[in-house]
Amino acid sequence: MQRNWFLGDLLTQLFERRDRARGKDDTRPLPALCDALLSTEGELSGVQLAATLLDRYASANDADKLAFFEYLNTALEIDAAHLAALARTYAEAPRTDLFRDLSRAAEPRRQELLRRLNQPVGATAALVAMRVDLLRFVRDHPDLARTDFDFVHLLRSWFNPGFLVLKAINWDTPARILDKIVAYEAVHRIGDLDDLRRRLYPEDRRCFAFFHPSMPDEPLIFVEVALTADIPGSIDALLLDGRTPLATEAARVAVFYSISNCQSGLTGISFGNLLIKQVAAELARDVPGLERFVTLSPIPRLNQWLATQTDDPEHGQAAQDVLGGTASEAVLRAMAARYLMTAKRADGTPFDPVARFHLGNGAEIHDLHANADTSANGHAQSSGVMVNYLYDLAQTGPNHARFALHGDVAATKAMRTLANAPLTQTSKEEPA
Repeated sequence: MQRNWFLGDLLTQLFERRDRARGKDDTRPLPALCDALLSTEGELSGVQLAATLLDRYASANDADKLAFFEYLNTALEIDAAHLAALARTYAEAPRTDLFRDLSRAAEPRRQELLRRLNQPVGATAALVAMRVDLLRFVRDHPDLARTDFDFVHLLRSWFNPGFLVLKAINWDTPARILDKIVAYEAVHRIGDLDDLRRRLYPEDRRCFAFFHPSMPDEPLIFVEVALTADIPGSIDALLLDGRTPLATEAARVAVFYSISNCQSGLTGISFGNLLIKQVAAELARDVPGLERFVTLSPIPRLNQWLATQTDDPEHGQAAQDVLGGTASEAVLRAMAARYLMTAKRADGTPFDPVARFHLGNGAEIHDLHANADTSANGHAQSSGVMVNYLYDLAQTGPNHARFALHGDVAATKAMRTLANAPLTQTSKEEPA
């Protein structure tokens, strides 16, 4: 039986290669290939046409790529006048045939084009890569956001959580995937293979990643986890070279200390909430002694916010001290607490992107630590301050609801007290 499977796979690959080679003889421009893929020709030889179009796009220069997206944005747009007329007709007579016509007219033809493009082997990864270009072009051509909306709409469907596969990453994982873990690590850079081994091999370290069946060698997002006896207050200590690993049975805390999104073409499609909850469930089964799930997270925009507060009557002196490197640990923690609790964007959500992510997932601000990240990046972003977000799995649902509905920031009583303490009183405290 396996021999037949092998033969079938081999024949499939040979036919695909033959079709791709034949497609290279097609010299039609990209817009003409798009029209063909959407026509009867596309229904008859859609895989070959899609492969040809994707290959041609991949080898195109920026000018041709931009022209391709502009074609999608205009020529494959909805007919607003026709749609409005159909809507009026349907409102007067809501028949099934009119509903069908209205639904078809409401969908831009570029959505069907993208669906047909997603037929050949490897097409999903190619479309994710295509969106990387689109996001780059949108910065200077904001009208292309309409096409990006359709990309996001379809990618959210194709990358539905039901399709994702959670895999443990360890020292025995294939090297081609480990290389990508090193390359995609976005929070705490992995210096070399020894550094990678320290994060994957000891029994008190774990790493998990989401994969999609159509991109089996490309992690979508991964989280690095440390098993500890207590809630940690320093990334330097957590990643210390030469430390003594903790026995699994002694672990009481699971610490999510690095979460990295890997595919910039999937920006705006969130997997982090599901990842943390699935990993927490996995760890709870594998390590029964665990009592708490927390993060040790950066505060990436703290210093950016402090730079806007240097002339503020209340915050000014403390902000200057923090940015100047002369603030006590008490002042560092107090200003970080105020920032996380009060600094908002125009839409009322937290200014800090990491805070938005974890608070939106239902976590709470648990504790703050000065001198927790002594790296150059840690000093530049937050003067070394880091934060623990606590995931109390019984409270994440209510916390998420209050945050989503009212913008409430979940935090411990100690953190609220710290955020509201007078800075004159805080500044007199001795460093912790």
